[in-house]
Amino acid sequence: MKSVGRIVVVSNNTQIREIAQEVAHEVFVADDLGEALDIVNTVTPDMTVFDERVTPHRIGEFLRQTDGPASASHRAIVAVIGSSPFPERDYKNAGVSHCLLGQENVGRLHEIAAQTKQRAPARGADTADGDYFSDDIAAAVAMVGRSKAVRQTMEMIKLVAESQCDPILVVGETGTGKELAARAIHIIKHPDEEFVAVNCAALTANLLESELFGHVKGSFTGADRDKTGLLELAGEGTIFLDEISEMPLELQAKLLRVLQEKTFRKVGGLRNLLCKATVIASSNRHLKKEVEEKRFRSDLYYRLNICPIALAPLRSPERRDDIRLLAEYFFKTSTICGSKQDRIRSITQLALESLHKHHWPGNVRELRNVIERAILLEETDKIGLSSIMIEPSEGADTGGSLFNDRIRDFSLEKAERELIARALHETGWQKTQAAAMLGITRATLYAKVKQYNIQQERRKPSEAPLGTPPPTTPQPVAAG
Repeated sequence: MKSVGRIVVVSNNTQIREIAQEVAHEVFVADDLGEALDIVNTVTPDMTVFDERVTPHRIGEFLRQTDGPASASHRAIVAVIGSSPFPERDYKNAGVSHCLLGQENVGRLHEIAAQTKQRAPARGADTADGDYFSDDIAAAVAMVGRSKAVRQTMEMIKLVAESQCDPILVVGETGTGKELAARAIHIIKHPDEEFVAVNCAALTANLLESELFGHVKGSFTGADRDKTGLLELAGEGTIFLDEISEMPLELQAKLLRVLQEKTFRKVGGLRNLLCKATVIASSNRHLKKEVEEKRFRSDLYYRLNICPIALAPLRSPERRDDIRLLAEYFFKTSTICGSKQDRIRSITQLALESLHKHHWPGNVRELRNVIERAILLEETDKIGLSSIMIEPSEGADTGGSLFNDRIRDFSLEKAERELIARALHETGWQKTQAAAMLGITRATLYAKVKQYNIQQERRKPSEAPLGTPPPTTPQPVAAG
């Protein structure tokens, strides 16, 4: 019975490889430590096995060089065949968790693999609904995440919401969840009142002024009746000024007066109205820099910047742990395709790893788009690598990406054919490996190759000889 998902074997010993294939679903074989390092940092194995060729010193150096999630999750197990000139304590000091010294102990790999499985949570295991959120307030606004960054954000939200702070500033890159943070503040501060949102970038100066303050009949051409502004409509609740950095300078001055005096007038009106609502503003720009560039009023900036709430981007080390949770939450709650609703039940590890490697300039909003695109593309109940299509950022290094140019002619058939052809090329037409890479069965791969008439290219005489491994993502030599 297979006990773990992945094992990396740094050995040419046939017995070690055979036992590894017995205990793991996927086995990755490396001929040297350089290749092993690339594999560990790419596929995040459950354990790494060395043989007696690798000294404790070199193992220690190897473990220090592993980075990203691999260093925190994989376990180093040394299986030494024959007599080792080094005592067990040297391996332990190097960071090895288990030593199987001697031929007679190689079979204990089964036992250690079983222990590893018991300690580690299963990959792709279902997450209970409550586990998507750091607390009840986050759940109420669907702010998914349990990372350090999200927990700190929720603590700041509670601190500000329970104070008399008004106005409140929320800053963060596009797609980080600024409106969700504003709604969380509103739920704590004014749970039974109105929440009114306005996008400052979507309206001209005149229209935005009329939307915010309202107008009286006859105040300008087309004003054929009185209009209630959003500041008045919010009552004693919250008005959320999204992307306030896009507000025209002349309107910024009028907003500053509202914040300072808590009164305003309708356009064309003579009577002062009381502003009872809490004002929450957001921006995806660096407001201090906007002030320096004369695009934002300094007095309004300092009036807003009392206790700002900053949202971390998805690529930050403090928030990257939420990528899996977000992906799972999105495919479980998506309504983009009614016929597939509740059919997608999981996502493959290779697909998750591709999500973890992306820079996410569009943050959570971009991730949601990628998952919904995958739902449309996926034909099985599990999102595989073949359905993960991420359009690279402009100017980013896209040498190993599916899309070396922007998508011009997007079709599901063309995209699927290109993915399958690339997987076959990168695995040297090893169909079992290509199927595992794509997250599909071997039978499905055969059917797709026939459907799209994908043929292996003839190798040119000038190309590398057969047997030369391509410089690509490492693939398992065996899969269960």
